Amino acid sequence: MGKAGGMAEAPRLLILETSGRGGFVALAQGPELCGVRRLDEARRHARDLAPATAELLAAHGWKARDLNGVIVGRGPGSYTGLRVGVMSAKTLAYAVGCALIGVETFAVVAAQAPGGADRVDVLADAQQEKVYVQSFGREGGGGRPLDELAVRPFADWLAGRTSDAWVSGPGLHRWAAKLPAGAPVVDAALWDPRPECLLRLGLDRYTAGERDDPFGLEPLYLRPSSAEEQHRARQGGNGS
Repeated sequence: MGKAGGMAEAPRLLILETSGRGGFVALAQGPELCGVRRLDEARRHARDLAPATAELLAAHGWKARDLNGVIVGRGPGSYTGLRVGVMSAKTLAYAVGCALIGVETFAVVAAQAPGGADRVDVLADAQQEKVYVQSFGREGGGGRPLDELAVRPFADWLAGRTSDAWVSGPGLHRWAAKLPAGAPVVDAALWDPRPECLLRLGLDRYTAGERDDPFGLEPLYLRPSSAEEQHRARQGGNGS
């Protein structure tokens, strides 16, 4: 019951999300989740991702070549986690010849906000007192970015935020206590991307015939890793 059986069946999909400290691997057939394996926050995605994927496929009697597509969250988020997750998705999609679908993590988080949230500001921690931030409009139940994804000092974002905008995103695990009283905040269970929402947005792209190039899809980075910043600082100190 793999790709050789034709596309009349609901597509078999692998879902990878590694943008945060934790993450997950999931399988779906069409819109139905078949299984989810959580990746432990305290352990490295590079060590856990491949075994978790293999175990989940085996548990459902699927082989990698049975997959019709790989959906991957492309960030922003953890630098190392994103590199591992996106590279794994690209390699697998290329190796088995299935579709590759990248989905922006903030779009997933925004789509998880309650129905009455017409505007959602999504945050992730960018370290050094800064946040990744992007605003989404959700009038009519849809979701569209209202501005470009950016890195801003948290204090600057807070001073300029629209007062009635809902706030969500993994950055709230650090910054929620700094929000003003009365600010509308999405339930904490929805701050991080969830498998069912990543599946829904990814399946929408898959069904529409959209595909990403395994050689071209990149994680959504806005700034270099800490190691790269330190290297550049040393290079600047050497006058080179």
